Amino acid sequence: MRKTPPSRPLLRLSALPSAITAACLALLGCGGTPGVAEGRVVAVIDGDTIVVAGVGHVRDLGIDTPELHHPRKPVERFARRARAANARLVAGRTVRLVMDRERRDRYGRLLAYVYVGPRMVNAEMVRLGVARTLTIRPNTLHAGLLARLESEARAARRGEWGNAEGGPPEGVP
Repeated sequence: MRKTPPSRPLLRLSALPSAITAACLALLGCGGTPGVAEGRVVAVIDGDTIVVAGVGHVRDLGIDTPELHHPRKPVERFARRARAANARLVAGRTVRLVMDRERRDRYGRLLAYVYVGPRMVNAEMVRLGVARTLTIRPNTLHAGLLARLESEARAARRGEWGNAEGGPPEGVP
């Protein structure tokens, strides 16, 4: 009669914490190097949110655009224009997503800087004057660049900062 060898656990219990940590680092991109993903944009939700195949909903880091689909607020001024600008830049294209320190927001969306080729869409939206900067720590990788571009857009009176567009947004001198 043949003896069956004793079964061995897949992981030793003493190795479990380091295995979990390694899995977290690999899956979430935790650590010093930003995570990177890629995919084709299948939907543009608004000026700062897209849906990427194989990734899901992605929220552009470092920027904010007027609300288009807020459950308790009416559509804000420039919301449709911001969505249209975002769609021109990314709709149907393959994008590279570069994460900063936090990977997801409280709604489960991936937080990323969105690139089409070498162009950072987040920065282009601010440069065009259809997005404002929104720096939320610890995601500050491109805060300086985005602040400079917003300042330039305001000075050049581009997009929502322009006189032809009805002047600056409410509350901004």
